[in-house]
Amino acid sequence: MTEDAAWSALFAELDRWAHAGKRLELWLRDDDATEPSDQLDRLADLAGRFTIPVLLASIPLQAQETLAKRLETAPLLLPCQHGTWHRNHAPTGEKKSEFGLHRPTADIAAEIAAGRQRLRDLFGHSFLSVFVPPWNRIHPEIAAELPGLGFAGLSCFRNFALGPAGGPRLVNTDLDLIDWHHGRVGRQPDNLLAEMVQLLADRQMKPQPRQPFGLLLHHHDHDSTTWSFLTNLLSRLSGHAAVAFSGPDTLFDAATYLD
Repeated sequence: MTEDAAWSALFAELDRWAHAGKRLELWLRDDDATEPSDQLDRLADLAGRFTIPVLLASIPLQAQETLAKRLETAPLLLPCQHGTWHRNHAPTGEKKSEFGLHRPTADIAAEIAAGRQRLRDLFGHSFLSVFVPPWNRIHPEIAAELPGLGFAGLSCFRNFALGPAGGPRLVNTDLDLIDWHHGRVGRQPDNLLAEMVQLLADRQMKPQPRQPFGLLLHHHDHDSTTWSFLTNLLSRLSGHAAVAFSGPDTLFDAATYLD
């Protein structure tokens, strides 16, 4: 499929949403924030251009005070917690995870709480009590501990689900713009659009009152292909009858702001 055909397919699908009276809430999550950079400035400019807030997942024990200072002038970049150290504790042969059941639960909970306090001290009232685990992996038993640690929200990727013990409000991302297995480069627009169309077609059939669709970003790793696609997508979707740009403060409830 050519890129032009892929764009046509996306708008045909969105037109079906509009005809059915459904609304897609498009939102952005960006991971691995630790310090200011030209790439972070570009993300802030993009958020401002389209007036779309971004959930900025910051690594607590790597985050710099300079990041907090920069965010004072970037009100649409809303910081939340991205793990603690962003370290892999899974044994060799397993997928990377900082929050699997590879350590005592009490130790993991204490580490998460320490990270939360660090970000609360760093960002103050701009901090959102939303937890984003590195590599989008967290064992459901650990996720169930998050409300007791002060978290009102959790965000992973596409098919992650809470276990029987529950957890905070879960809003996953759906489309990763980076190709991690072939050089950490931006995925090609036609492939991204085709995947998005399929996801939306599947979702259009589900009778859900809210339809958030999250784009997963990593500003440190964005190349020209990624920035171009993201800008083009937001520009083309802006104003479409079936699309509303949404923010994490809305998706996770404004009460996630700290008192």
